[in-house]
Amino acid sequence: MSDAVMIDVATCVGCGRCVETCPASFLTLQSGKAVVTGERCIACGQCEAVCPTGAVKVSALEECVGDYTTFKISQEWVPYGKPDLAALVALMRSRRSCRHFLDTPVDLARLQDLAQIGASAPSGTNCQPWTFTILPDRAAVIRLSAEILDFFTRLNKIARLPFIRWFSRDLRTYYCKHYASIEKALKEWEETKKDKLFFNAPALILVGSKPGASTPAEDALLATQNILLAAHAMGLGTCLIGFATAALKRDTNIQKRLGIPEDETIYAVIAIGEPGRSYCRITRRKTATTRVPQSS
Repeated sequence: MSDAVMIDVATCVGCGRCVETCPASFLTLQSGKAVVTGERCIACGQCEAVCPTGAVKVSALEECVGDYTTFKISQEWVPYGKPDLAALVALMRSRRSCRHFLDTPVDLARLQDLAQIGASAPSGTNCQPWTFTILPDRAAVIRLSAEILDFFTRLNKIARLPFIRWFSRDLRTYYCKHYASIEKALKEWEETKKDKLFFNAPALILVGSKPGASTPAEDALLATQNILLAAHAMGLGTCLIGFATAALKRDTNIQKRLGIPEDETIYAVIAIGEPGRSYCRITRRKTATTRVPQSS
């Protein structure tokens, strides 16, 4: 692992910042220069980011990652307290689930940039296990929709049998909470082709995780939140489709036909497109449970 971090001894000034910031104790100072002495680098880039002379480079990190096609950002680090907090919170509060999409296609470059933005999220032990599967057009969305609707058609046939439900708590819960609404949606699709699953969204991003991550679900959902907020800033609407996620988890053949490896798990399906509805104000929220435990 000695080649995981490259140090230019000519420009290293021995300030020790990289040593202090490394969470894996991978670097030490020797003779006034940073050197690699540890056994494991998690490729977090902290040492690279903190070096005042640019002497430290993490080999696993690629130059192109962080470059975007549809917009540009400064490579300068934004200091703590510098962003407009009120504007950030207003963005978070303004993002809403979009269930009215226009039929305008979304440029593939914008979808790819959203995936890149998702990959800027934190992850457990910095393993960065995300995968992003992009369905860039309405035809691809319709194909997936048909597969998911077929899955729920089969599930509802099973769920309506009392004897089968008696043996499965999950099936009983599904029958009580979702069977009727799913049956209605299936009937509407059959009779009118009204898309109550993806709401006529012209594109999807499926956020998943490779195996081996310590917190795969959390990692994927952190990346998902990045995508939701960035899409709003791009002028796009989004909606998380939980029924699609559930179908993909329970029918591995759907995932296989999308070309997603069997050892990956999909944690979020995001419908994306030009929003067909705007709003006049941000909405109120339910009061959150907030605790401050008494110190002993």
